[in-house]
Amino acid sequence: MTTERRPLAVLTSRVRLEERLLLAELRRRDVDFVQVDTRRLTLRLNNGEPLELPYRAALSREISHTRNSYAAKLLEHAGVPVVNSARVIDLCGDKLLTTLALREAGLPTIRAMVGLVPEAALAGIDDFGFPAVVKPVTGSWGRLAARLRDHESAESILEHREAFHGPQHQITFVQEYIDKPGRDIKAYVFGGEVIGAIYKVHDHWRTNTARGGRAEVCPLTDDLVKLLRRTAEAVGEGILGVDVIEHRDGTMYVNEVNHTPEFHGAVEVLGVDLVGAYVDYVLARLAVGATR
Repeated sequence: MTTERRPLAVLTSRVRLEERLLLAELRRRDVDFVQVDTRRLTLRLNNGEPLELPYRAALSREISHTRNSYAAKLLEHAGVPVVNSARVIDLCGDKLLTTLALREAGLPTIRAMVGLVPEAALAGIDDFGFPAVVKPVTGSWGRLAARLRDHESAESILEHREAFHGPQHQITFVQEYIDKPGRDIKAYVFGGEVIGAIYKVHDHWRTNTARGGRAEVCPLTDDLVKLLRRTAEAVGEGILGVDVIEHRDGTMYVNEVNHTPEFHGAVEVLGVDLVGAYVDYVLARLAVGATR
């Protein structure tokens, strides 16, 4: 089978609204694709034989960071280009690594402290200051993030983290708590082009739409667009969801960058074809067109 006749692989496990919309758009455009559940994917690495796969390119919408990273690496090893690339997945999937990349690019990030075990972070937390936020270096939807109001709450929460299994849970990433105006910004940047942005509005300090946050249109000011483009340059080209936190005084900080962004709230309020722009970028980047 020639490369041109091979289908596009769409990597998924859990199929949410975002994946359903993207799959429907691919069908509408007559793109030949096959949906690949990464939980059932098995690849053989035989000595002296190249890894050959029946795909010409791949779009990954896998929600597991670990499976996403390894699947992209295996596909790229077989010469199959992937959006997003394994490099972008690895960088953006780790909040600490993302912060380091943003700092190296001179972008504004939230003041932070890192302890390689929770006990070390607890020893330094009083000097760092309260209130603060502790979060896992991998994960989404605000899960396992906690606000530290004082030393007593920090001691309780970090003692719980000490009991978590797995070395990554021991890495203790603490950020200054930003006094924000009841909202965060989620922006969508595809290949360096800013497609649109929303406010995630919530009474709770965690404003994730997955936690009940309300989506509203966020104006694309010159300062915000410049910040988003610089962020995309810092982490690498791809499909990016950029989380920006505002202080009440108007200062903006780049908080996180998502490599498999959700957009169920954005499609309801943005006056742009976000799904169409997503597929436009993927097909252009992977040089995939209609083949049926």
